[in-house]
Amino acid sequence: MIIDVHAHWGPWFFTMDVAAANVSAMDRYGIDLSIVSATEAVIYDAPAGNRALAAWLETQDRHLGYVTVNPRRLADAERDLRAYLPTGRFVGVKIHTDYTRSPASSPQTREALAMVAEAGVPALVHTWGATVLDLAEVCRDTPGLRAIAGHMGADGHAYAVEAAAACDRLYLEPCYSHAPAGRVAQVAAAVDPERLLFGTDSTLIDPASAFGAVAAAGLDEETAELVAWRNAVRLFRLDITARPVIACGDPSQGVTSA
Repeated sequence: MIIDVHAHWGPWFFTMDVAAANVSAMDRYGIDLSIVSATEAVIYDAPAGNRALAAWLETQDRHLGYVTVNPRRLADAERDLRAYLPTGRFVGVKIHTDYTRSPASSPQTREALAMVAEAGVPALVHTWGATVLDLAEVCRDTPGLRAIAGHMGADGHAYAVEAAAACDRLYLEPCYSHAPAGRVAQVAAAVDPERLLFGTDSTLIDPASAFGAVAAAGLDEETAELVAWRNAVRLFRLDITARPVIACGDPSQGVTSA
């Protein structure tokens, strides 16, 4: 089984957008379940995007959702959390700190993450460079918060190792638009394997990028299985017994399916 914890629904303004091939891309790489945020919600209008995603998820059996939160619109965020989390189709929160101009260390993002912690779901937060250290600090300071460092700092993956050591409720997922040699292997060698997740950044980036990076890390079988799905099941408290399992093909070597 493979669970993608960093995925999207809807088209992007980038040329590598693969939105039209969402499910076929999942099939090609053996991704059984994707947890998605609405592109519209991330880059433009959180309430409108969340509303559209909620309607779409009613027709899906291989996708779950993130409620996208704009820390500068906390009243909207509180309303959407109340509306969508109880449906069972949304299992976490997405915060993009760059598009909202709300750094992880900012008062508004701290308040938003406190709201997420109170709701009892994980938050996937965009991190880049040393900002992953800021997220770790907020995670440490916010009781009960479980946070995923999206991109595990991207080019700041060395900071991600330090960040994971600073808070045992911080998780790392590796998707990145570049592929520096040894990046995933270096993080996996230094971080508790139970806090590593798999994410692709689809539909913005073809899943091939993330699969290649993880496969190149040469993870042992037990760690690969934790990364592929076991850690996600535990973190998001998923019931996977009622979900279809897709046979995994050659492109997913290095990420274990069951």
